[in-house]
Amino acid sequence: MLLLIPALALAEPAELSVWHSYRGAEREALEQVLADYDAAHPELKVVPLAVPTESFASKLEAAAPRGNGPELFIAASERIGSWSASGIVEPLVIDEAAYHPVTVDGVRWQEQTWGVPLASKCLALYYNRDLVTSPPQTTDALLELAGSQRGGDRYGLAYEAASPYFNAAWLHGYGGGLFTAGAPTLDSPENAAAMAFVLGMVEGDLLPQEPTGALVTQLFNAGQAAMVINGPWMLGEIDPSVDFAIAPLPLVSETGQPAAPYVTVEAAFVSAYAKHPDEAAELARALGVGEAAIARGVQGRQTVAELAAWEDPRLSQDPILGAFKAQLDRGVPMPLRPEMGATWEPMAKAWRRVLRGAMPPEMALSAAQTELEIVTRPPPPAVDWRPYAAVLGLGLLGVFGWIGHSAWQQRREIALWRHAYAYVAPAALAMGALVLLPFIVGAGVSFFAHQDGSFTFVGIQHYLDIVLARDWAVTSPQSFWFTLAVTVLWTVANVVLHVGLGVGLAMLLREKWVRMRGVFRVLLILPWAIPNYITALIWKGMFHRQFGAINGLLVALGAEPVSWFGSFWTAFAANLTTNTWLGFPFMMVVTLGALQSIPRDLEDAAEVDGASGWQRFRHITLPLLRPALLPAVILGSVWTFNMFNVIYLVSGGEPDGSTEILVSEAYRWAFTRQHQYGYASAYAVLIFGVLLLYSRAMNRIAGQKVL
Repeated sequence: MLLLIPALALAEPAELSVWHSYRGAEREALEQVLADYDAAHPELKVVPLAVPTESFASKLEAAAPRGNGPELFIAASERIGSWSASGIVEPLVIDEAAYHPVTVDGVRWQEQTWGVPLASKCLALYYNRDLVTSPPQTTDALLELAGSQRGGDRYGLAYEAASPYFNAAWLHGYGGGLFTAGAPTLDSPENAAAMAFVLGMVEGDLLPQEPTGALVTQLFNAGQAAMVINGPWMLGEIDPSVDFAIAPLPLVSETGQPAAPYVTVEAAFVSAYAKHPDEAAELARALGVGEAAIARGVQGRQTVAELAAWEDPRLSQDPILGAFKAQLDRGVPMPLRPEMGATWEPMAKAWRRVLRGAMPPEMALSAAQTELEIVTRPPPPAVDWRPYAAVLGLGLLGVFGWIGHSAWQQRREIALWRHAYAYVAPAALAMGALVLLPFIVGAGVSFFAHQDGSFTFVGIQHYLDIVLARDWAVTSPQSFWFTLAVTVLWTVANVVLHVGLGVGLAMLLREKWVRMRGVFRVLLILPWAIPNYITALIWKGMFHRQFGAINGLLVALGAEPVSWFGSFWTAFAANLTTNTWLGFPFMMVVTLGALQSIPRDLEDAAEVDGASGWQRFRHITLPLLRPALLPAVILGSVWTFNMFNVIYLVSGGEPDGSTEILVSEAYRWAFTRQHQYGYASAYAVLIFGVLLLYSRAMNRIAGQKVL
């Protein structure tokens, strides 16, 4: 048996883990193809794993270098620039003639191909055949047709007009784009012309106001939008009763060039950390051609990259796939440069500024170019780490010395309460592992600059850049001090409303003359019980300029509708309203509990002595509520100070990032601005410092140690 062990080990099939983020029919088609390949290759064991799209890149970048990642992964090719620089993927030789040229360009970076193109996704023109007999071929025809369809609640055209991704087709149609000679160039005259074209459609009332993806789909399904611009992901959301067709986007009449959307190429990549790279490369090539490509096209409804697959009549005669294939011929592959990810935020701000009339296109693009240059600036220069290590060592020595000295002085009390310490120890260890250790690691990251997967020690440069406002003017919405002022205003306003409403409702609900008090208590606690992100999305829809319930109420009362996210104060009010709805039940519950311990005899006696209701509340009830309310106020302040969900989901920082708070700004630096984890960690440490000072001050006011 011992002699057989090596032979059994050699016979063990090589495991190829395959990560992907497909769902629905695409997932079923891919996993069937992988199962067929696994059955045909007994020496291999193919293991597919579906990873959510939102976390795919971060999981891959964290797991692969540590040997926990996949052998092969299927993802959009737009991260090739950063993945190749950080050593996540390996170059892969393919038969370029077998694939559509646009998809090959979508996996080529620095004169090398990095994956096998499998499929493509891009925008196209959907049209309702009951309203539009033939799709427009030029933008002039598009505007004429959209104008003829406009009337009442119906629009001729609908799409996410403030999105830089959806508007990229117009940029390319006017001869513009985001890069010129390899350098980011947002402020080109061609881009300004494209913005002016879209602005003309908005000012001509041809597009719905503040359109979102859900709104566009809803309008199309309800017959209130004759045409929409969207991608293949919309197919599963269209009502079966809608008779629709798809066509390529029209030519731009002014330039004669096609409106060319970005093409996202989905490719199979071999991990640089694969244990079986040759087998993984062979599987990647097999997924892109032959029956595997046809199966993904027919069953998964994908616009496959292999040219020979389109000879199959099931693909070539499919009108939907054929339309996306025709649009692919006019598409522009998504740029693979690492700077590409940093262009979305400044371009989105530029589009929103133009469409709400805050800036002309040229000025908005100039501001976007300036912001992009700041975000993509080189990291601070490396510094010598040894002085910092010496200071850290002395600090730790002092801390441990102080702890040892204190423990020695109190050794008798420690021995006396050793059983209590034993009970507390598991919780202390858990807090240390789950709270203290991550905080120390995060604080340590703030001394490093991250670029292309590597970290460079830069000392306190991030803190100096933030505190001294080196990148942004102090009055800029992107500066730390402006955001801190907004955060303080946000926290104070919320806590005042939370406490005021909570205490007021609690005082009312304790009165015996209020009928159905139990029912009201349950109903009023529901806003706190419902997950806050769901509540935030509901309020976001209610604040919509054109279709929101709040503006509908204002119009019914004879007032003008408000563009809630078009100015700082209205956007701030929308955030404040949402978070007040979420926060007052907590204060109400705390106050109701505290009121149960206050004898009514005290208030009755004061009433007999002639004290008014306000005097009784101020001099009797409120002082007795203070021990319970102050800890709740401190906790509520900390929660509100870091209330990321409401800011992110309701206003999104609009307008121009002016309603961001510190925690949402830290998120931007970490995930939408070149993954500057060190800069974001410095933000987080400063947030902790502000909250620590606030908590200490409140503890002194409370006269008791709360935190």
